[in-house]
Amino acid sequence: MQTYRNIFVNLKRYSFLLEQLISRDFKVKYKRSVLGVLWSLLNPILMMCVMAIVFTNVFRFSTPGVNYLTYLLTGLTYFNYFSEASNLSMSSVVANFSLINKIYIPKYIFPLSKCLFVGINFLLTLIPLYAVIILTGTGLNMYHLVLPFSFLFLFMFTLGISLILSTIAVFLRDMFYIYGIVIQILTYMTPIMYDINMLDSRLQILLKLNPLYHIVTFARTIILYHEMPSIRAFIICAGSGIVSLLIGMLVFKKNQDKFIYYV
Repeated sequence: MQTYRNIFVNLKRYSFLLEQLISRDFKVKYKRSVLGVLWSLLNPILMMCVMAIVFTNVFRFSTPGVNYLTYLLTGLTYFNYFSEASNLSMSSVVANFSLINKIYIPKYIFPLSKCLFVGINFLLTLIPLYAVIILTGTGLNMYHLVLPFSFLFLFMFTLGISLILSTIAVFLRDMFYIYGIVIQILTYMTPIMYDINMLDSRLQILLKLNPLYHIVTFARTIILYHEMPSIRAFIICAGSGIVSLLIGMLVFKKNQDKFIYYV
């Protein structure tokens, strides 16, 4: 309990540093970019257009009863957050070794700053998502007030995985290459482009072991089906996020004192 209290105390003490790290990431990402932050809006739209053309015309995927574009962009928005945040967080500790060597800083600040930075971009991508929701006639509903819970669950799950990845990357630099393959596998194991109901029941059971499936489905239940997610959905998504975060914190805390030997 004392450990968790110390974490919150340190977050308050180093909040300025956290803000500076996030600000630095924004400056680096959009440096010399003509469109700047607008890329956060254009990127999901362009990806959606390309994937919609490919999967509706070539593979002829469809989602009975709901608009496919909204279905696709919802999945892309949530999965892209996880993919980008976990990728950036994985290298965050290694990339800041020079800073860690000079002064004392809680090392979890680095993966946390990446998850928050990508989270701000995530909020920006909600603009094109809601534009598609309105333009396709999917429409808004009162349950959208519950939608922030889906991002909270996603954030906790992603931060937990990010803490684990950033720890492994310190000791095993091959992880940067291995994780690229893992993300490719996860892309197909998370029903972003297709409806899970089109698959064999045994394969569906396998895919439902993926926490990202449940988080994306939680959001789609609200956005596409205008329904409140079930209590079971809340428990699974919240449980996935909490368990991931606790394991990530445990792994990171147990190994962070050894980081200095692997510069």
